[in-house]
Amino acid sequence: MRSDTVTKPTPEMRAAMANAVVGDDMNGEDPTVNRLEEMCCKLFAKEAAVYCCSGTQSNQMAVWAHCHSGDELLIEAGGHIASFEGGAPAALSGVTCRTIPGRNGLLDLADLEGKIRADNQHLARTRLVCVENTANVGGGTYYSLSALERIGRWAHANDLRVHMDGARVFNAVIASGNSPAEICEHIDSISVCFSKGLGCPMGSILIGSKDVIYRARRARKLFGGALRQAGIVAASAVYALENNVQRMQVDHDNAKLFATEVAKIPGIKLDAANVQSNLVFFEVDSQLGNAAQLSYALKQHGVLMGATGGGRLRAVTHLDVTRDDMLAAAKILGDCVKAGFSDCPGTAAGPYARG
Repeated sequence: MRSDTVTKPTPEMRAAMANAVVGDDMNGEDPTVNRLEEMCCKLFAKEAAVYCCSGTQSNQMAVWAHCHSGDELLIEAGGHIASFEGGAPAALSGVTCRTIPGRNGLLDLADLEGKIRADNQHLARTRLVCVENTANVGGGTYYSLSALERIGRWAHANDLRVHMDGARVFNAVIASGNSPAEICEHIDSISVCFSKGLGCPMGSILIGSKDVIYRARRARKLFGGALRQAGIVAASAVYALENNVQRMQVDHDNAKLFATEVAKIPGIKLDAANVQSNLVFFEVDSQLGNAAQLSYALKQHGVLMGATGGGRLRAVTHLDVTRDDMLAAAKILGDCVKAGFSDCPGTAAGPYARG
């Protein structure tokens, strides 16, 4: 339960990959990649798309496509692009990140108003707004359509662009009941990760206007990510879009079940009503020990959960874990807390929740 990135391809997905028709994608000649890009354009009601290796790559291609060296982007303080992509906006595009505290990983118009820098040679040019949907550090929260509309209209009225880190955007689709096109109506580019809840072994895609994707393809080449016979892995994404989207409701139901059970454990702080998708964050009482120590204790009993710093842990549901797994994991967690774990290895800082 460390992440939904740990999923393995099903036999059916492997068969689709084995039977994929391939060509040279960098020259636009891979039929399977072309089909995937066309599918995503239709789903999100955008003009163009480009397949790439990872969510970090597709996010950074978007930053490069929208911005110039010396620009800045605005992003919620826990946003993946600013916090968990190795400083890539600065390293690859010369772009700085101005982080803005939001609520549960989400921004709204009131958080952004007044944040555009004056047109002055001393200041970075504010160019891009980045939103994350669902928000990882926020606990798997998702944006309302009205909030996205407010942000998009404000950004465009001020000559800014909006990029969505939609690594888990299909979790937002399932949780909200809104279509990808509705969610991204006021968004200029969207990065979608196939290797999380959709269960693919790798791959991401960037979707947007023809002009944005033209520049993004140049960024893909510049970053060393141009692909050849990529249809072998793109076929997994085609399969996932056709078979694995609606089943994500099971992941959300399992997360709610797990949260409900964990909330009953003395010494654990968790409001199950706040669980919106497939991510469950909870706090352990500091008198019992820290998150890294509890994570270590759980690992000894076959349950893998990430310590995200201090007393906070993250559990993630996905297509490789079942309802019975959730009940078993909650029981093991309760047993570990009851038995005590403060003598386990681990420091209070612990690793942070990355993917």
